[in-house]
Amino acid sequence: MTYLELSEEGGGAHKFYEAVVSGTRVTITYGRIGENGQVKVTDFPTEEKARAAAAKKIAEKTKKGYAPAVRGVRQRRAVTRRAIVSTRSTAQQAPVLWRFASGSSAFGIFVDRERCWVGNQAGQVYTLTPEGDMTGRYQLPDGVKCIVADDFWIYAGCDDGKVYDLSGKVPRAAYEIASDVDIFWLDIADGVLGVSDDSGRITTIDYEDEFLWARTGGGRSGWMVRCDGDAVFHGHSGGVARYDLQGNQAWYQTAASGVLFGWQEEKSVYAGTAGRTVHKLAKADGAVEAVYRCDAAIYSCATSPGGQYVFAGDSASSVYCFSADGTRLWKLATGCGSAFSMQYLDERLYIVTTDGSLACIDATEQAIAAAREGTVPQARDVKIAASLPVVEPSVTVETTTDTGDGVLVECFSEGGRLRIRVLSPGYEAWNVQFPREIREAGARYVVEGIRPSGNGGFYRAFGDIRRLV
Repeated sequence: MTYLELSEEGGGAHKFYEAVVSGTRVTITYGRIGENGQVKVTDFPTEEKARAAAAKKIAEKTKKGYAPAVRGVRQRRAVTRRAIVSTRSTAQQAPVLWRFASGSSAFGIFVDRERCWVGNQAGQVYTLTPEGDMTGRYQLPDGVKCIVADDFWIYAGCDDGKVYDLSGKVPRAAYEIASDVDIFWLDIADGVLGVSDDSGRITTIDYEDEFLWARTGGGRSGWMVRCDGDAVFHGHSGGVARYDLQGNQAWYQTAASGVLFGWQEEKSVYAGTAGRTVHKLAKADGAVEAVYRCDAAIYSCATSPGGQYVFAGDSASSVYCFSADGTRLWKLATGCGSAFSMQYLDERLYIVTTDGSLACIDATEQAIAAAREGTVPQARDVKIAASLPVVEPSVTVETTTDTGDGVLVECFSEGGRLRIRVLSPGYEAWNVQFPREIREAGARYVVEGIRPSGNGGFYRAFGDIRRLV
């Protein structure tokens, strides 16, 4: 039996790999440290071939930085499940166009003009069109905390401590967060990941999945983190703070305390609070620009472009709309639980809720006026498309002998870490953001394409990845 672990200081991987040879049988067990992991059993024709196969697997893992360890010394990651307290709304029903029951409480949502993403506590991620037609199904290893976008890359942060890139054919782990971080929320901008946690700490990780800095705030339960190209905004029980990209605190606003959710526009951040308010704060100095008052604790908030309208979802299964100056325009019932997350796009408000629903609300003036008078459309209930395959994360890479129209990259060792650089002509001498679990020193890969980061300095791979042989 050979037992290995890969657990990096300050952030990164926290997993084990065990190979047991018993006669002609090899049993491989792997997964997160402190968990049972996955088991794969293979039988070989002779004991010699079994030992050789196990030795090859161990050598591959050692190349990737795994080292001998004693099981049980390192502990598993702490995971906090968000408590669900949701009551029934007494308001008129909102004009829901369609809804999809994902099967478990849902926190993750991202919407663009092509797809609506929803991720739930069972680790299931679904994609639907804005009209409610299902287009994709994923199964991740643990509960989905949130879904965020960075340019056209889509990431799902999970309770197993990994952040999965959902932009390719199969999900691949792009970031792995240190085991001592009890993740509450995540956000990403230009490859820099911000992680807020139970202890009120904010941690940032760069595009290479390497620790940048961490700061402890003045409260606990960090349900808000929002990143842009200049700063990280962190909200917790004590208030909201702004940090620059080097970790220096620029301001700390305690007026918005008991933060349960956060949103941002170009010049403002919005903090939904347990005190039944949404506070609009100036990004520049933290000044309170407006306060939006609701009737129960706020689980989520969002805005229309430029902050013309502000939306909020409370713990009593209601959604609100305010004008920018704080005037309440309407309050309506979701009919499917309290909104844990929301997003507005093209006069529609999309919400994911405590009962696991993804719902699309018609937010046009006509539809809202009719709803306030008691007239709403018949909502279409979307069913799971049984014919759609369920896609799971993979560390398997297809091979090729031809670079074709792709970009050739190479894995190399630098300072004890495996990194990726471009070999194809015409590119800067920058490293490439690339899934860590498929890196192997000396290997070359063909990627569908790469793009420079928004601020320059590194590339990001996208599309299909194949190993060149």
